[in-house]
Amino acid sequence: MTPQLDTAPDLAAPARFDTLPLDAKLQRAIGDAGYETMTPIQAKAIPIVLEGRDVMGAAQTGTGKTAAFSLPLLQKMLKHENASASPARHPVRALVLAPTRELADQVAVNIKTYAQHSNLRVACVFGGIDIAPQTAELKRGVEVLIATPGRLLDHIQLKNCQLNQVEYVVLDEADRMLDIGFLPDLQRILSYLPKTRQTLLFSATFSPEIKKLAQSYLQDPVLVEVARPNATATNVEQRFYSVADEDKRRVITQILRQREIRQALIFVNSKLGAARLARTFERDGLRTAALHGDKSQDERLKSLAAFKAGEVDLLVATDVAARGLDIADLPAVFNYDVPFNAEDYVHRIGRTGRAGASGIAITLATRDDTRLVSDIEKLIKKTIPLETFELENDRPRRRRDAEDAPAYSEPRSVAAPVGLAAPATTPAPRPVRSGRSSHDPFFDRPYEPDPKAAPVWEDSPAAPTPSAGANPVSGLVSKPKRRIASLLGGKTPS
Repeated sequence: MTPQLDTAPDLAAPARFDTLPLDAKLQRAIGDAGYETMTPIQAKAIPIVLEGRDVMGAAQTGTGKTAAFSLPLLQKMLKHENASASPARHPVRALVLAPTRELADQVAVNIKTYAQHSNLRVACVFGGIDIAPQTAELKRGVEVLIATPGRLLDHIQLKNCQLNQVEYVVLDEADRMLDIGFLPDLQRILSYLPKTRQTLLFSATFSPEIKKLAQSYLQDPVLVEVARPNATATNVEQRFYSVADEDKRRVITQILRQREIRQALIFVNSKLGAARLARTFERDGLRTAALHGDKSQDERLKSLAAFKAGEVDLLVATDVAARGLDIADLPAVFNYDVPFNAEDYVHRIGRTGRAGASGIAITLATRDDTRLVSDIEKLIKKTIPLETFELENDRPRRRRDAEDAPAYSEPRSVAAPVGLAAPATTPAPRPVRSGRSSHDPFFDRPYEPDPKAAPVWEDSPAAPTPSAGANPVSGLVSKPKRRIASLLGGKTPS
């Protein structure tokens, strides 16, 4: 049975960071980052973490969960701060686990920003890149370690880091870690940690499995919730269009042009689909990059950095980019494919409309996506209106079709709404071009014998009957008989 959780009280007005009991070094870093007013999750969680309580934090993605857990932990670790060069003076005291490499790297960048004026060391380890530089950094000693579960277990097995002095553990996007099968790795990692520790669990959604995990590893946690579970951001305009598969790319191109969207993140369900779609947009003249699991970590980080820097117009990605990525001022997100998991829809559209900004999320659905759209409706508890999209007839026509086409062109509806049967219509007959006939009269006439032609077989002489000794094969060619040995049936010469 799940225990009753304490719930953090609601705060009437947003508080300022300078009202928090944080060290001057952290306040200076907060000012350098341009932070002034706390988000609701930060205002609720930071005081509770400073008290030493375990926390389950649930908030819409993009509301500042990283600062909500990292700032109070850095404040509590400042008592261990030292400038010694000895690795023994810098043991791992805080461990942050993230499900993906991109999220781990982003969390590390934020924590390094907050700790820049202190002597606390921060390191990030994840798979897909050379382990040697990570090993050297861990050997020098770090206080804050951000890691993905798989690569952390590699370092533990190689004895590159010790976790017996960890005081604070953070499970970031814990639901995603369970979705991709990290539960056994999490259990192994947590078994290496001291029993007495402060554990924080942050996620955009809380499933029953997450609550069961919290019951096993958290001590008397406080539930910090600033939005109902699986809620979508209210400042994101959500549109669903019913389209055909072959029209999806043209729909996206037209929306980008009509709304004057300069940058967008496009989600697909497969790695192969991401690579192919990126190449297609590139041929259309748009600066495009792909982000998926088959790319090396270095390629993924470079693509993401180019997109954040504005050097790329479109980033075509799988769900590796759906969790935790903070891309400032991203105006639009497109779901080229409806996600198989309804919760991924919440995370995908959370990449836009971050930190109070507005954004638009457009999902392109086909007739085969009826069940997936219904699952999203059940999750967000909203009815999704499916709209038809008026696609401009800007596709260049072939020359042979232009002869019979009318002098005008009208916008056409891409497809009927998902789940509704197509109207029964009789297809129009193909036009017949003037001046040409579709048949040849010669082949339509019946057979007529030529009266002047006589049957040749009646007047031709009969072929002579071959005699018994003649060669039956040919009367014109006479071949000498071959001599055969008597053992093989030949006649003995007289």
